Amino acid sequence: MTKKLRVLALEPYYGGSHKAFLDGWIQFSRHEWTVASLPPWKWKWRMRHSAITLADQTSEKIREGGDWDILFCSDMLNLAEYLGLVPQSIQKLPSIVYFHENQLTYPVAHPQEFDFHYVLTNLITALAATEVWFNSSYHQNIFLGELRGFLKRMPDFQPLEAVEDIRNKSLVKHPGIHQFPRRKKRTPGPMHIVWAARWEHDKNPELFFKALQILKKSKVEFKISVMGEQFRRSPDVFDSARKEFAEHIDRWGYQEKRSDYETALLDADVFVSTADHEFFGFSVLEAAAAGAFPLVPEKLAYPETLELDSGNEDFYFKGGADQLAERLIQLSQKIENNNLWDGDPDRAIRIVEKFSWNTKAPLLDEELARLI
Repeated sequence: MTKKLRVLALEPYYGGSHKAFLDGWIQFSRHEWTVASLPPWKWKWRMRHSAITLADQTSEKIREGGDWDILFCSDMLNLAEYLGLVPQSIQKLPSIVYFHENQLTYPVAHPQEFDFHYVLTNLITALAATEVWFNSSYHQNIFLGELRGFLKRMPDFQPLEAVEDIRNKSLVKHPGIHQFPRRKKRTPGPMHIVWAARWEHDKNPELFFKALQILKKSKVEFKISVMGEQFRRSPDVFDSARKEFAEHIDRWGYQEKRSDYETALLDADVFVSTADHEFFGFSVLEAAAAGAFPLVPEKLAYPETLELDSGNEDFYFKGGADQLAERLIQLSQKIENNNLWDGDPDRAIRIVEKFSWNTKAPLLDEELARLI
């Protein structure tokens, strides 16, 4: 029988994709997991203080009898600081850091918001870990590709060799997604367009709503579900769009119940992403798994995850709002003709099957065992 490992997982920002990844893997894993985590709040403070707080949590778990074989953390933790604050028994464990995102190439609304201190946290954590896992090849390539240029900005003692050190121990390990039930036969009606992402500037909601304005002027019938996590400073466009498209709204805002979110995806005809930043794209792949037609920019991680090179060019749009609207009008016409998928409604479902947790969890479990 394959050995069960005892895994200590450290998550400073236990929410969003971080939570979805950890919860999904644990649910399908053969290993035994202990999770030390903090709520998803004030990410900058989390990156700076979580080493202290999670070290305290670890010490408490040790006093309760905790003992582990391997350490797993996300990019939000300063792993070197953490290891300096925990007993030697923890310091000796092999460690993996999982990069959901990075602070070097993560877009900021204004250039003055860029803070190199958080990039250095990513760098130090990557150097301290036994292995570095990225959630996509796109992510791995863009981070390592930009890192040397960042280090050259240092006034002296530039650790340029760190780039190759990290590259030599880095791997791409896609996360998993949950499976969806078969969708019911489509009910006649207007095209249902879903947009679901964090309500922040890097998801470019302005592009989406500009495309909808074109659809509205073109007398195209549609309804929308605009979902996702909201923050205190969400872009103003959401308020104006809610008024402008009031008669088209099916769902609006964060869906508190996972079942409500899944229902929206299972009812969607088209799922649109307008992201300027996406290192993996959970929501798009989940929508595809639910049978929705993905329509995404031809960039970021999407060509990798949706297999652009395998004849799926119709999943992508190039350009701005005019081009997105043109593609949506084309899809609306296909829906009217009951031929959205050109006779193959399971195409996207087949593409994303490889991301199912039923498939991914055993593979990731083996990768942990390899390090012991």
